[in-house]
Amino acid sequence: MDILIPIDDSEPAMKAVEHAVREYPDADLTLLHVIDPSVGMYGEGGIYAYDSILETRREAADDLLENAAEIAANHDGSVERETVVGSPSNEIVAVTESKDIDHIVIGSHGRSGASRVLLGSVAERVVRRAPVPVTIVR
Repeated sequence: MDILIPIDDSEPAMKAVEHAVREYPDADLTLLHVIDPSVGMYGEGGIYAYDSILETRREAADDLLENAAEIAANHDGSVERETVVGSPSNEIVAVTESKDIDHIVIGSHGRSGASRVLLGSVAERVVRRAPVPVTIVR
């Protein structure tokens, strides 16, 4: 079984890594971090420093993926790591399709009410669009 675990720098994302390693010990796991270029890159001068900002985010993604891989290693799991740039929910679904993933395990921030409506939910959009089963970990 091939499992995709989309991660960000949140506690629920790291819990999703732990859950996947614990519940699917024999699965091939892929950690995915999506750099969303629309978030925080359009401040003063941001458009001119796009490449520099993107490189900084790639470095941060490498650290994030390393931390998540260590969590997996603590549970005797090994993972593949991938970073892509784009809209998180779109990229998660695209990677799922291109890598022939069987299952997605994703963390949820547990937002409700107005904050969920205003901010949207990557996990919710993935559940609606994913061609495979999705487990949401809180």
